[in-house]
Amino acid sequence: MGKRVKDPGFGTSASNYAGRMINTDGSFNIKRVNQSSQFFQTYHFLINQSWWSFFWLAAFVFFLTNIVFAAIYLIIGIEQITTPSGSVLIDFSNAFFFSSQTLTTLGYGAMAPSGLLSGLISSFEAFIGLAMFSFLTGLIYGRFSKPKASVRFSKSIILRDFNHTKAIMFRVVNNRASVMIKPKITVTLALTSVKKDKTPKRDFYNLELERNSITYLPSTWTIVHEIDKESPLFKLSNDEIANQNGEFLVMLTYYDESFNQEVHQMYSYVLKEVKLDYKFQPAYSYNSEGEMVLDYNKFDLIEKL
Repeated sequence: MGKRVKDPGFGTSASNYAGRMINTDGSFNIKRVNQSSQFFQTYHFLINQSWWSFFWLAAFVFFLTNIVFAAIYLIIGIEQITTPSGSVLIDFSNAFFFSSQTLTTLGYGAMAPSGLLSGLISSFEAFIGLAMFSFLTGLIYGRFSKPKASVRFSKSIILRDFNHTKAIMFRVVNNRASVMIKPKITVTLALTSVKKDKTPKRDFYNLELERNSITYLPSTWTIVHEIDKESPLFKLSNDEIANQNGEFLVMLTYYDESFNQEVHQMYSYVLKEVKLDYKFQPAYSYNSEGEMVLDYNKFDLIEKL
């Protein structure tokens, strides 16, 4: 077996029903409970939500705020902003649309506060609206400007003959049109075994790669771990490798010229996902003008050896 390394931060304890440590989206597979909540964590929570979740949450808060203020206008009297219709539903709709116009500081002029109390409430609502949209604008800018890697990892990880032995391989590509500068990659293998007292234990191994860094990456990069005498998988057959309870923890770091700083992305493969005796199909070719053509539709294609 290869040389073990210290726990990189996941802990050596394990369980027979434990899932993968890193999800395929790069997030850590951890559920936090009984964590103290702080108001200042709201920004961190909102800026890390997906775009769909972010806009749905913003729309919900906008809708809920208008409902609250519409109810307040009904309580103080709808006649303070418009002529009563005699229908609660229509009056509430008018109050809701007046609230929307006030919150966005739009104000069509068809409805306007006519009393001191409605004037105070609408002024306070306009202030709330200005604060909300300023906060929303800052969040959108923060989400766009937040340094974030956009690396695509191959769906498959393969095990094939290589250099008189065999090797584990997967490949990466940049999802953006920019060039990845000085990308470097580390792969840690986490293997779960059962100790003498029948409790599961997790061991970690830093895998030696054919190349763990390159100068730039305009196309694809195939990551190769040769299973030689220094590999923790050396004494295992192909079937034994596929049946191991293990996970490849991958971290790719590179300089992104768009953000003008270094970014990173995590990924993982489990040993049960390894495909035996396959190879990757070329994802790029050259056209008649001598240009390299990178076809993202071919990036995940593999074929049997």
